[in-house]
Amino acid sequence: MKRPVSEVYCASPYLALPQLQAVQAAVPHPQAAAVPYTLHQSLQPAFTTAFTHALAPVSVSPALTHFSPMMHFMDQRGSDELLAQTGAVSNGSVMSPAPNHADNNNDAKKVKLDTKNPGAPSRVIHIRNIPNEVTEAEIVHLGIPFGKVTNVLVLKGKNQAFLEMSDEVSATTMVNYFTNCTAQLRGRAVYVQFSNHKELKTDQTHSNAQNPSAQAALQAAQALVNQTDTQGGPNTVLRVIVEHMIYPVTLDVLYQIFSRVGKVLKIVTFTKNNTFQALIQYPDVVTAQAAKMTLDGQNIYNACCTLRIEYSKLSNLNVKYNNDKSRDYTNPNLPTGDPALDSALAIGGMPLAGVTPTAAALGAAGIRLPGQPSPNCVLLVSNLNEEMVTPDALFTLFGVYGDVQRVKILFNKKDNALVQMSEPHQTQLAISHLDKMKTWGKQIRVTLSKHQTVQLPKEGQPDAGLTKDYSNSPLHRFKKPGSKNYQNIYPPSATLHLSNIPPTVDEEQIKDAFGHAGASVKAFKFFPKDRKMALIQLGSVEEAIAALIKMHNFQLSDSSHLRVSFSKSTI
Repeated sequence: MKRPVSEVYCASPYLALPQLQAVQAAVPHPQAAAVPYTLHQSLQPAFTTAFTHALAPVSVSPALTHFSPMMHFMDQRGSDELLAQTGAVSNGSVMSPAPNHADNNNDAKKVKLDTKNPGAPSRVIHIRNIPNEVTEAEIVHLGIPFGKVTNVLVLKGKNQAFLEMSDEVSATTMVNYFTNCTAQLRGRAVYVQFSNHKELKTDQTHSNAQNPSAQAALQAAQALVNQTDTQGGPNTVLRVIVEHMIYPVTLDVLYQIFSRVGKVLKIVTFTKNNTFQALIQYPDVVTAQAAKMTLDGQNIYNACCTLRIEYSKLSNLNVKYNNDKSRDYTNPNLPTGDPALDSALAIGGMPLAGVTPTAAALGAAGIRLPGQPSPNCVLLVSNLNEEMVTPDALFTLFGVYGDVQRVKILFNKKDNALVQMSEPHQTQLAISHLDKMKTWGKQIRVTLSKHQTVQLPKEGQPDAGLTKDYSNSPLHRFKKPGSKNYQNIYPPSATLHLSNIPPTVDEEQIKDAFGHAGASVKAFKFFPKDRKMALIQLGSVEEAIAALIKMHNFQLSDSSHLRVSFSKSTI
């Protein structure tokens, strides 16, 4: 059974689920494929190749921002209910066995242990009430945030396990932590307490030397610890770099993502070396470390906007303004730095740092919180050239930035149209690249519409072909998850990228085709290593927009249709 991401439980110092999967991937356990964790394909970080050969299949979830919020315990709810919380079960060092597991402690007799006083601190930890199918990797995962794990033993079918830490300090930290919050494995509350024993020794029946899954789990865990050690010491302030930022990333989007690990105190964003970066401060090192281990290397959106996280040299952020560039969530009364806005906020008495991120900001990240309407995927396009615009033309143009589902040109106002995209972030991308762009001699305006969907005309209702449904179109560029097209999205430019050119078609034929479409070709160049692709430079950006609309999917031969997109290069 696969569960939605929001059903997965996590507590503050836990490793992230993708890193748990990295541990599990190294464990050749026959039940590995049954591990009930669900992750977005783009959330699987590239760990050491030795740990990836057995990665269990995972199902797809919309975006990183649907990742389960840490610091909360989740019951079974849909992936939209991000902040649901169940009651925690108290946990301590002295407990009676759970019902139906009265014989659990007797099974420990199969293990050779040096007996000490019950309840005394020990580097061996006893974990009870575990699910029958739990793996060594999952047990090791519980201990990694607290220190080095030196041994593990899972008593199969006996609902208990033993975890040996490198020292009593690590073990004490772990037991104390789970005294205040409940550890869970596969949806079941498990009980963490000191073992009666000082050292974990196994007989031939339970020897880890003969248990490749336990050895692999311990080795993978050590690799993760070593990776953290080489990247600098933990700090409460993280430095975040967003690589390959195709879609807009805002302060509010970062807050929504990083607050799922724990309470965010302050955020400062800036651009350095043409790269969007941020400093994010947590209240303690444990939470900051959990955030780094959870989110480093992950994608905010499919195949782009990758988070690179390291510890900052700063121990505290000095935030002067609460605005779209910086925010101090501990001091909502800071000014915005804009005198006019500060005056308005003073009159209204509304502190900026305490404001919930706008629906537009959440929509840009594909986030929907409980009680909020679905993010809007419909664009209003105005100031169009009535003589030139058609649903197909808008489908092709806006299809450069997302998969267009429906287009409606307004019957009584034909210079306005509604364009429905597949995802909220695609609407943001279209707005950022096409708003105020000169098209067919007029500067078009692109904004979010108040409509949630584009309605198809009722049967018999006159429409004159102004509304079309493209949901099943074969021309969508982004229908495949992780499509490389996500990595080649650029603003309109005078240079177009051409692909899918058959070998029988030469440069002159392509130039002639664009000339017949009304474009003036300034330069043309085939790719040296791949003659199926070429660059063509036209007279202006407006000319290139019109050419893309006419020439995308143009039939070059009996079996080949030209693919056209905007290029970042020039000839």
